[in-house]
Amino acid sequence: MNIKKLLMLLFVAALAVMLVACGSGADEENTDETEGTEDTSGEEAGEENAEASEELEGSVVIDGSGTVYPLMSRLAEEYMINEQPNVSVEVSRAGTSAGFEKFLAENGTDFNDASRVIKEEEQAKADELGIEVMEIKVALDGLTIVTNPENDFAKELTAEEVQDIFLGNVTKWSEINPDWPDEKIQTYGPNENHGTYEFFYEEILEEQDLVGDIDLQQEYSTLVTLISEDKNAIGFFGFGYYDANQDKVQAVGIDFGEGAVVPSLDTIGEEGPYADYTRPVFTYLNVNNAKEKAQVKNYAEYVAESANEFAGETGFAPIPEEEAQAQLEEIQAIQ
Repeated sequence: MNIKKLLMLLFVAALAVMLVACGSGADEENTDETEGTEDTSGEEAGEENAEASEELEGSVVIDGSGTVYPLMSRLAEEYMINEQPNVSVEVSRAGTSAGFEKFLAENGTDFNDASRVIKEEEQAKADELGIEVMEIKVALDGLTIVTNPENDFAKELTAEEVQDIFLGNVTKWSEINPDWPDEKIQTYGPNENHGTYEFFYEEILEEQDLVGDIDLQQEYSTLVTLISEDKNAIGFFGFGYYDANQDKVQAVGIDFGEGAVVPSLDTIGEEGPYADYTRPVFTYLNVNNAKEKAQVKNYAEYVAESANEFAGETGFAPIPEEEAQAQLEEIQAIQ
């Protein structure tokens, strides 16, 4: 090998060593920059996803209104299947007033379903016990007057005639219309444990006492059976129970002064043609429990978000969406 070729090889080798050294330095510099700046984007995304899909456990205990029961039990079923399978939501139906007694007690229920607003004395009891109570409107119900399916004459009644029947001012169908049977009218309704009874007494009868031999029952299913077996029966309960038992009872159209209106999801509403017999229904939340138990707050949020979705299929008209959203935000603010 001559001197010229040897010098050329030495130059190439030296150049290669320099390039390797420069590359190594650049890698070290880049490594230092990476180590100096912590990448938390993946961690933050993971935390957000974990929060969004947080699995809860424990129980949620609900009692109260038999009228609200079909809606709340439907919500509970959907929540346990599709939202929080490790949370047990227990729904009972002692009646609005009896439910408030269980709700307003030490270690009481988490929610009380109610077909009327909380009474002053019930709120005073909550204050005495230090229980913070939140009212959540869940739907609109239409109180429905029902008769036996064999009744082919009293298809329509005026609001005044309904009063006369349940106040005992008339006792036979023929006293309302001489063309109707000369048969004794048998009245039925839910008992005093139910907000439906109180709504009927306060709003329909204008706080005049029911008289006569009205048959008052605790269970709505019993009322449906009794009316379905008595051709001279007339009774009242929420639209949902009529809607679910149209093969056993029939709804009476009520004339409020502008022609008879039959209750339906289209006519029930605070501004609709059935407004005089329409009422909001609620669930009441023990806010103390919502603060202490994540599953209670989470279920309250679910109710506010989802009640309108399931209202129609359980015999209720939905509340305005803006009202539902305002309630949801109030629940979300609980700390």
